Amino acid sequence: MAAGGATGPRNGNGNGNGTGTGTGTGTGTRGARKSNEGFGPIPAHVAELVEREFAGNAVSLRRRLPELLARLSAEKAQLEAQVVAASSEVPRLVQRALLGTEEVARTTGQLQERCSRLSNDAHDLLEVLHPWLQLLQGPVAQVEGLEKYLCYLKWISWVEELSDSIQQHLMTSSITEALSKLVSLSELDQLLQSSSCSHLVAFVRSTLLFWHNILCVKLTSDFEEVLKQLKWPFVGPMQLQSLSAGPLAGSGTLRTNLAVLFRHLLQLQIPEEVVSKQSALPDSFWLPDLPPIALPFQLMLRPLQKRFKYHFNGNKQTNAIDKPEWYMTQVLTWIGNHSTFLETVIQPILTKEAILLDAKVEFSRGLVMLMLEKLASDMPSILHDDQLFCHVVDEALQFDRDMAARGYPAHYPRTLHVLAEDACRQKWLSVERKFALEKIDSMLSNSMAWTCHCQDISDVDDVKVPECAETFMTLLQVVTERYRSLPHQTQRLQFLRLQLDLLDDFRLRLTQVMKEEICDPIGTKYCSILNAVCYILTILADWSDDVFFLELQQALLAEVSEGEQGLSQFQIGRLASLEASVFDTVSQLLDHLRLDMLGKLGDWVFSEARDKATAYRKERWLSLPAPRDQLAPSLSSSACPLLLLLRDRMLQLQRQLAPAPFRVFWQALATRLDTFLYEEVILCNHFGEGGAAQLQFDITRNLFPIFSQHCKKPENILKRVKEACILLNLSVGSALLLRETLRSSTNGSGQPTADAALSEQGVFKLSSRDTLILLGLRTDLPNPGM
Repeated sequence: MAAGGATGPRNGNGNGNGTGTGTGTGTGTRGARKSNEGFGPIPAHVAELVEREFAGNAVSLRRRLPELLARLSAEKAQLEAQVVAASSEVPRLVQRALLGTEEVARTTGQLQERCSRLSNDAHDLLEVLHPWLQLLQGPVAQVEGLEKYLCYLKWISWVEELSDSIQQHLMTSSITEALSKLVSLSELDQLLQSSSCSHLVAFVRSTLLFWHNILCVKLTSDFEEVLKQLKWPFVGPMQLQSLSAGPLAGSGTLRTNLAVLFRHLLQLQIPEEVVSKQSALPDSFWLPDLPPIALPFQLMLRPLQKRFKYHFNGNKQTNAIDKPEWYMTQVLTWIGNHSTFLETVIQPILTKEAILLDAKVEFSRGLVMLMLEKLASDMPSILHDDQLFCHVVDEALQFDRDMAARGYPAHYPRTLHVLAEDACRQKWLSVERKFALEKIDSMLSNSMAWTCHCQDISDVDDVKVPECAETFMTLLQVVTERYRSLPHQTQRLQFLRLQLDLLDDFRLRLTQVMKEEICDPIGTKYCSILNAVCYILTILADWSDDVFFLELQQALLAEVSEGEQGLSQFQIGRLASLEASVFDTVSQLLDHLRLDMLGKLGDWVFSEARDKATAYRKERWLSLPAPRDQLAPSLSSSACPLLLLLRDRMLQLQRQLAPAPFRVFWQALATRLDTFLYEEVILCNHFGEGGAAQLQFDITRNLFPIFSQHCKKPENILKRVKEACILLNLSVGSALLLRETLRSSTNGSGQPTADAALSEQGVFKLSSRDTLILLGLRTDLPNPGM
């Protein structure tokens, strides 16, 4: 067994025999060798099969071999049977397909022959029938003409039948049935509008108008009679008293008659062009496209229209062109007098008939249109007088506000539709510009222009807005409120451009006044100009987030897309992304002016401080006594002028400047002072123990408190001076150790060590090099070379 196992691998590796695994016997191995010698190499799939079936159990090879042979033989037989079945079935399918193809080809040929035959027969039949077709063409045309005549006569018959029905119903006083037939006649009229039979269309329309007028006259007289019984319109004190007492409370018949006639008049308004009265206002007034006023409301408005024209269109004293408030007030009064009747009597009728109309709004629209016609007729004379035009605009806008308060819809005709007409709008723009510039000139020349009207009241006006700036922004706000309700965005954009021009003009005036005051930047007037600029910037920032100006921004972008505005692609992108606003250009110019003024103010105060610090820079820091030799530390006499100046200027500017610009000012001043004291006082001197202590006392106990009124930790702004004082006042041992640590890190020991050492001493702003320089300024430390 061992010999066989040793021989197996040597003989099995060359021919891939699975029995050469070292587990078979010697005889099996020799048998495998003989088999290989007789039949050649064993195929790989055979070797895999034997390996899979007998791997690890070669002893049962002879016992299981017959079973494996029988199974494989059965599989072989099954596969052969499938091959035979497939080989016999495929020819049969192919034969069947060929037979089907031949049948299709034969059928196709038959159909082609039949098609050709039918085509020839049809051609022969056409040749035979062609003379008959020519003979019948005339009669057929006559028949078609007769059919048209018959259809034409049917239309006439329908119209005459409807007309006769209307006549019969009117003779029997059946108004409801007559109106029903009139509606049917109106429908026929609408159906014929696209017809080329002009005479038929005219006949139907004339018939419709004829009966419409007859019904309108009858219903109008009945309706007016009912209104007269109601003492309509309610314009006198007696009528108002009866109305308040309930005019229909004791008359059920009157209420019923009114409702019936009202419904009949609503049905009579067919079609719209029959009863609609074209407005006296041309298309240039941008009136909204609304259906005509309902016929019953037109009848209810007639007596009021007569009164209006009598008082305001004739030679009466009430027709005063300089008193537009008279007829506007009259319209408001009439609306108020009739509101109760419209809401309690007329509105229920509309609701019952499922008609989507508001009685009060419809009645108001008729009166507003009457007033607009009057305003439009007076406007050519008004345009020549600026003062009168301004008065009319104010009254018209007030009328719009009053109507809006009464629930009048914003998309209905309003006085702004007259003011938005091209000639009126251009006049409005020119007058707004003229009076705005005059107002600016007046308020800037006023002696109180640069004073705050609340300056004597503490904690009331923190922004310290000068009167001229507040008046100017109020002026712009008033302009905004006036044009806010204009019908179209393009019209509002024109007023927006006017506001931008006024803002730029005011900015230039502020710049001019600022240049006149540049010789005294700390004066009250200069600071007031700075406050004005900051206030305007704040207001413009608020306006930029207003929905009204955001909508104008989108309208401006629409104009840009149409090529009406010359903006750069960068500006267009900022506007589209809402990063910028319509006030962005003027805001940038104002902000530039603000920064320029703050810079000049800071330069002035810093220059004063620098001059006052001359003696302090030359202080004998080496010879000052040590703290232990003094009874109590005191402020350096040379520092007093500097600190007094800083204190006085800070208090003065805090009173004169608004909080926002003052905060920017003192922070910038503190930063410059930090640099100045560090570079021109500390680095330019050497310090003994007493000098370092004195410097620290001056800075921490006197300079810091000046700024501590405006921030909690002024040392966070004066960082370099604070850290320099720390380093100059370190004990000798700590200073030597810190110097040695910093030198070691400089020689390559690592920056983190130096940063840790500085942080431990409270030094974060100064670098290692700066620290070594400061330590070198101390005279109490031994020379590094010793």
